[in-house]
Amino acid sequence: MESAGSDVRLDVVNTGVPGDLTSDMLERFERDVVEQKPNYVIIMGGANDIGWNLEVDQIFLNLKNVFDLAESHRIEPVACAVPSILGFDDLIPPRISLNSMIREEAKRRNLAFVDLFTATADAKTRRLSQRYSGDGLHLNTEGYQRLGEIIFSEWLQKVLDQHAR
Repeated sequence: MESAGSDVRLDVVNTGVPGDLTSDMLERFERDVVEQKPNYVIIMGGANDIGWNLEVDQIFLNLKNVFDLAESHRIEPVACAVPSILGFDDLIPPRISLNSMIREEAKRRNLAFVDLFTATADAKTRRLSQRYSGDGLHLNTEGYQRLGEIIFSEWLQKVLDQHAR
């Protein structure tokens, strides 16, 4: 993807694996990310872990280790909040807790943080908006489009603006 009127080139490679746990992300990070030699990596993980009732502290530790690996290879991580869920209200509080931990870690490390939870949740109920999911668990096309818009507006546009200067 090239921005009109600029010499910025953007290649996007999605190495996400449906159903992955944060431990799986950590295990394959070298192969799937480091070997690609990117400048940035967007990290969103933990929803599946929560679904399997893993402890939020362990999920967060795995994500911190992913951030560490990225930074040790001079890859700038972009920390993303886990989106909400619809119809599984007991799984919303651990998401909120994990997202708070991710936000604070991003702040501590001076990393970009993209709040995908707030962008896709109903402000009153904190449930995933029905328009973004057909089954309450997985995002639909409109949900993924919303994620792309938020990642662009909250992070990528700033990166592109810096390169344009």
